[in-house]
Amino acid sequence: MRYLARTNLFAALLAIALAAPAHGASRLVVRGAGFGHGVGMSQYGALGLAKQGKDHGFILSHYYTGTQLGKLAGPSQVRVLLSSSAQIVFSGASAVAGRQSLDPALSYSAVRGLGGAVTLRSPSGRDMGTYQSPLTITGGPSGFVLRGRAANGVTDGRYRGNLQLNAAAIGGLSAINALDLEDYLLGVVPGEMPASWPNEALRTQAVAARTYAIATSKEGDGFDQYADTRSQVYKGIAAEQPTTNAAVAATNGEIVIFDGKPIVTYYFSTSGGRTEDVENSFLGARPAPYLVSVDDPFDGESPRHRWVVRMSLGEAERRLGDLVDGSLRQIKVLRRGKSPRVVRAQIVGTAGREMVSGPQLRRKLGLYATWAQFTVITATGARGDGSKPSAPVNTGTSAGGAVPRLARAASFSQVAGTISGRVAPSLADGWVRVERLVGKRWVELFEARTGVGGAYNARVRVPGSYRVRYRGEVGPMVRVG
Repeated sequence: MRYLARTNLFAALLAIALAAPAHGASRLVVRGAGFGHGVGMSQYGALGLAKQGKDHGFILSHYYTGTQLGKLAGPSQVRVLLSSSAQIVFSGASAVAGRQSLDPALSYSAVRGLGGAVTLRSPSGRDMGTYQSPLTITGGPSGFVLRGRAANGVTDGRYRGNLQLNAAAIGGLSAINALDLEDYLLGVVPGEMPASWPNEALRTQAVAARTYAIATSKEGDGFDQYADTRSQVYKGIAAEQPTTNAAVAATNGEIVIFDGKPIVTYYFSTSGGRTEDVENSFLGARPAPYLVSVDDPFDGESPRHRWVVRMSLGEAERRLGDLVDGSLRQIKVLRRGKSPRVVRAQIVGTAGREMVSGPQLRRKLGLYATWAQFTVITATGARGDGSKPSAPVNTGTSAGGAVPRLARAASFSQVAGTISGRVAPSLADGWVRVERLVGKRWVELFEARTGVGGAYNARVRVPGSYRVRYRGEVGPMVRVG
């Protein structure tokens, strides 16, 4: 609104404005898009495409460029780490080591023995024998139950297949669920995608999860997958739903292949409208022709399609920790990816600058994604000395070309004080809008020009609560007079 009155900055006031204000009068506004790392399949995007009538083959080929659907040659096994503890307690088991029978209705325990062996104990605590690690506990017809809280957050979880007890490298025992890959997927798909979503979206998730498990199978440590987001969320029998079970069955053995081999089918929640090249999100990763940025026009249903996070510079400093040299002034983006997620940025402090990657910045600040823009607004309210200004402080004109209303008032009355601060990133010949709280409503008064380093300084004639608005973002409230 260019008809609003504007103020000039005087050179003598710039030094005051550039001084670092109290953190309580500062604001970092982060506007972003998406949720997750941004590589591969967007789950909300898959939902949108399914609602557009696309099948799972189309959806998968859209997100994994140049790929096709393939088929596993036969059944496959997977080993999932459920927990590690000094004592493992379980029930629902029918046998130990394939020879000694157990009662599925009773709870047994196991501890680590000498030399990395596994000692099994009865419900009364009596030693039932010591076995070489790994020890296989055969699950009963209804699955075995791992007592206590597992790494996936499930308490007293029931699982298909068998329980393997391994002597952990750092002490204690690891509880590992060994089961068929298709049975594993029954507990993964509903853990990763709402079971109420359309069939083709669920089938897309089933194939992506199956391929990911095959492509990321670990060779050592006694297990292939974690039961949480380090691999895929797996919650066992309790999570299974008819719709997701049907999606797994309908895609039995289907995987995503490129050049005849299964790929790492990364997936995540929300793209914000475009996915990202793998090397821009996973720093150090090599480019992959099937993990490149693609348009994602239908993920707008996600609650994280667009988001805003606000905090004071003090809070941002606390989160960034030793990445800030001195006091935080600005977060300056140096390089963006295709989406455009932040690849590299600079933390600008009063005593120096530190380089940071987009993923580091996301983790430190607790952001939903690296697709983010950063705006800093600071404000300080200062009381005036009660004198009359020697000249008007505004140069713009009000609506209708009249004398600026604030300049006219300031010429004939005392000045209550000033509101000053800085904005970043600053524009050459930029402006901030000064607003005053009147009752419960913010009223725009005039515009003030920004100077060196984004500094602004404006005189106001009425004591009260003030703030500035910069490029659509609202700064902190300060008291003047």
